[in-house]
Amino acid sequence: MGEFSVTHLLLLGLIFLIFFGPSRLPQLGQSLGKAIRGFKQGLNEIDVDAKDIKDNVNNQQVSHQQQQGQQVNQTQSQKDPHNT
Repeated sequence: MGEFSVTHLLLLGLIFLIFFGPSRLPQLGQSLGKAIRGFKQGLNEIDVDAKDIKDNVNNQQVSHQQQQGQQVNQTQSQKDPHNT
């Protein structure tokens, strides 16, 4: 149940041929191919955007940690200027 055999695919092909006719099938295939390519391209763009956002967040975290480290160093040097 839920598996497609060769017979199922041939039956579907025959139904498409009856409903759409032989002249429209190439157009439908071409349109379907364009739609699938557009969908895949959209998914790739989302992946690139997600990676960019992740990199930005990581860079901001590193920058924030560096700033905190500098503030700690400045605070320590202000408390004990003879330790440098």
